Amino acid sequence: MKRNKEKGESEGVTGQESGSGAPGLTLRREIGLWSAVSLTAGCMIGSGIFMTPQGVLIHMGTPGASLVVWAVCGLLAMLGALCYAELGALIPESGGEYAYILRNFGSLPAFLVIYTYVLVGRPATITAVSLSFAEYALAPFFPGCSSLPQVVFKNVAAFCILLLMLINFWSSRLSTMVMNVCTAAKVFSLLVIVVGGAVMLGQGRDAGQGRGRTETLLSTFQNTTQQAGRIGMAFYQGLWYFDGWNSINYVMEELKNPKHNLVWALMIAIPLVTSLYVLVNISYLLVLSPSEILSSDAMAVSWGNQVLGSWAWLVPLAVALSTFGSVNGTFFGGSRVCYAAAREGHMPQLLSMVHVHRLTPTPALMFTTAVALALVIPGDFSTIVNFLSFLSWLTYGTTISCLLYLRIKTKNLPRIYKVPTFIPAIMLLASLYLVLAPVIDNPQLELLYIFLFLLSGFLVYFLVVYFQCQPKCLQVATLHLQLLLEVAPTTKDH
Repeated sequence: MKRNKEKGESEGVTGQESGSGAPGLTLRREIGLWSAVSLTAGCMIGSGIFMTPQGVLIHMGTPGASLVVWAVCGLLAMLGALCYAELGALIPESGGEYAYILRNFGSLPAFLVIYTYVLVGRPATITAVSLSFAEYALAPFFPGCSSLPQVVFKNVAAFCILLLMLINFWSSRLSTMVMNVCTAAKVFSLLVIVVGGAVMLGQGRDAGQGRGRTETLLSTFQNTTQQAGRIGMAFYQGLWYFDGWNSINYVMEELKNPKHNLVWALMIAIPLVTSLYVLVNISYLLVLSPSEILSSDAMAVSWGNQVLGSWAWLVPLAVALSTFGSVNGTFFGGSRVCYAAAREGHMPQLLSMVHVHRLTPTPALMFTTAVALALVIPGDFSTIVNFLSFLSWLTYGTTISCLLYLRIKTKNLPRIYKVPTFIPAIMLLASLYLVLAPVIDNPQLELLYIFLFLLSGFLVYFLVVYFQCQPKCLQVATLHLQLLLEVAPTTKDH
């Protein structure tokens, strides 16, 4: 690794090129407007809305309140994305939160972001969603697949990860094509659920239960929880399903006409996903009884069994396509963050290189794959949602504060796009609430794990980055791997 500037003062707002990369060797700008919409929506729509969206209802206690939470989660995602759009215009670099924190708050906070993101965040998300893909990909072929050994699911998940690594290695255009197809399939599947619920309501099925459920859905807020911790957990659950709203910021250097397409992609994708989520939850509430909702491990499958009849097998297929597309999008964006961090000296230099012919970040893709495959072995993600949500909103809050900091520091800086100041202020307050409320109301052991993990990040930073305590064989290994993989350093393309 190379020593990164401690505070990045001399780099300006957008930063300067790192290293002496090969002239003209950059990532291709192959993501147009609709591919950007597809990437954002595709990363947001995963398996959760099909499998277990009842977590919000469980924590809030009533259907009406749960729908409000879903809508507010979509609003928060939209406000956060608008803030990120201004940051992306000011700092047009790949890497998302990492790049913005690095250029404003310096090396150490940025390293902690990349430390949690690369070692836990993205690989764990890839692995968890890949395991969901394995479950639903096998379901049509093995109706009793719940009795299959876990090693079968893990092998299919590993195959999914390796296949997507090859797709992303081969070409960024091929990866975006896969994303476009999968996103179209996801949106169509959700529209089927929405229309199916409307048809059930119009036909008045369930012997009059539909009317009772409709009245319950629209009118009851009784027994809604008043506990700040439970409300915070409900938002954690809801916002987890919106995770991915910031995906396009990770690939800014590959976005065509970013000054125009960034904002428009967000304005199209996030309201679309929010509307679908709310309508799908209404459909679930109209078709399924409260006991069925609370006991179901696969909500869309239970819905399909009642509405689609002999065509219910389409639901597992839709979930498999949805999860495959989500893993692809996470892979695409996650490897770019790893690549951007290596370019700044926060990861091994090899990870900052791209294939000389295919212009894809091959080493970063391989590293992300290796960590994800390692996490497939234990395959236990029972507590990781809250763990990742806490770290995510801690990072989001810090990133939003970058925007407020830039408003004060660079008042006269020309801005192509600017959000009203009250929007980042609201997002910062929301981030503080989501980080502090569950901690104060119901402290859990996971918080100790987070503290210890971040503490280890301080130790690694000072040893490896600040004092450069690195094995001498690293440079030799980098040279040999560079020749073997046919990769070379790059320059930034603003």
